[in-house]
Amino acid sequence: MPSKYFQDYYPDDFSHCYGCGRLNPEGLQIKSYWEGQESVCRFRPASHYSGGVPNNLYGGMIGSLIDCHGAATAAAARLKADGFEITERPLPRFVTASLKVDYLAPTPLDTELELRGRVAELKERKVIVDITLTARGTTCARGRVVMVKLP
Repeated sequence: MPSKYFQDYYPDDFSHCYGCGRLNPEGLQIKSYWEGQESVCRFRPASHYSGGVPNNLYGGMIGSLIDCHGAATAAAARLKADGFEITERPLPRFVTASLKVDYLAPTPLDTELELRGRVAELKERKVIVDITLTARGTTCARGRVVMVKLP
């Protein structure tokens, strides 16, 4: 894993998100990075994120993970397309225009989750990212996020 993650390069003013903000001590502080052409995030949810079925993750948390990993992927992809490395300048900040999640299988709490993102479309202000969430080799959810760059 890298020593620096996408979220490490968000400007301080945009680093307070509950899901991905490095400056939010109460938040999840997810971390995303490139692995080839895919963005990767690994996260182990705490037991209090249980959904209606014991020992399974709350669906809203799955949506949050897909959303925040998608925003980070969009920012890193835009920076890369502009010809810069992740360490060369702060990442642009993207916000969610659309979030779609398909829940495919129960997502267990007692294991590390892996999110993998692929950029489906990259424009100046809009990035679409497709994301899969897996646990123990099973794809539990798929998401598509449409992210828009803040001015």
